[in-house]
Amino acid sequence: MSTPPIYQSTNLPKTRSAAWRSFRIATWLGWQIESNWTDPILFAIYSMLKPLASAAILVVMYGVITNGQFENPIFPYIYLGNAFYIYVGAVMTGVSWAVIDDREHYRTLKYIYVAPIRLPAYWLGRGVARFLTGSFAVFITLAAGVLFLHVPFHPARVDWPLFLLSLMLGVVMLALMGLVLASISLMIAHHFFLIGEAVAGALYLLSGAIFPLEVLPPWLRPLGFAMPITYWLELIRRSLLGDLARGFPTLSGFNNGQLLGILTGLSVLFGLLAAVTYRLCDLQAREKGLIDQTTNY
Repeated sequence: MSTPPIYQSTNLPKTRSAAWRSFRIATWLGWQIESNWTDPILFAIYSMLKPLASAAILVVMYGVITNGQFENPIFPYIYLGNAFYIYVGAVMTGVSWAVIDDREHYRTLKYIYVAPIRLPAYWLGRGVARFLTGSFAVFITLAAGVLFLHVPFHPARVDWPLFLLSLMLGVVMLALMGLVLASISLMIAHHFFLIGEAVAGALYLLSGAIFPLEVLPPWLRPLGFAMPITYWLELIRRSLLGDLARGFPTLSGFNNGQLLGILTGLSVLFGLLAAVTYRLCDLQAREKGLIDQTTNY
């Protein structure tokens, strides 16, 4: 019996234009899927209330623990870390969820496999919609912090080149981590559909998002220092808060150039890991017939 075409190696285009076309079309498709579940007004209300509710939980917890010491420099450090950490769950989940969504919900993954597209570029494009909604959530959270909680933000004092460069590197790094999870999603069942949010939740405690790594047990700290998110959040804080962020001990011994170098190096490492993971998982998924196998039992 001949092997079904879906498991044979497809003759996918390898040009940059094909990758860009795959990314562009997937971006449009991802936005249509993310935004068409309700009317625009309700979607806007939901997009505003969700990040505000999350920030409110953090603010209440901080206020109870510190007896309302919101003037302490640790508060903007924590608040900004929590605000920009929204990108972590949004981007990683946006990229990895595309596999489960196409295979289990729409049952189109097998057709996508034989289409003339580049799968990694397609998955990255599907994650753009979550990045856009995540950006809106980050903006709303920051605006609420500045207007109502007196988070120190002065546009004239912001290091905009450092901020934009750090943000760009961070989003690329998170997308590469999402590709790793998307590749693994080819091998897992439907009930692991929250793999992106689960990983983001675990890293929330290991990346210095809401407290310095010194609070962690000594045996857990190396994991925090191995995560590129740790250095990305530090760069974001420094670009927005200036010397105030350098007062915290975790990475105070590193200058901005060193942090950028570490973040870039770790991002390249995750890029290589994403390429290797994709090849291995794609091969195993083809051989085991998992491309068109639904598991939403």
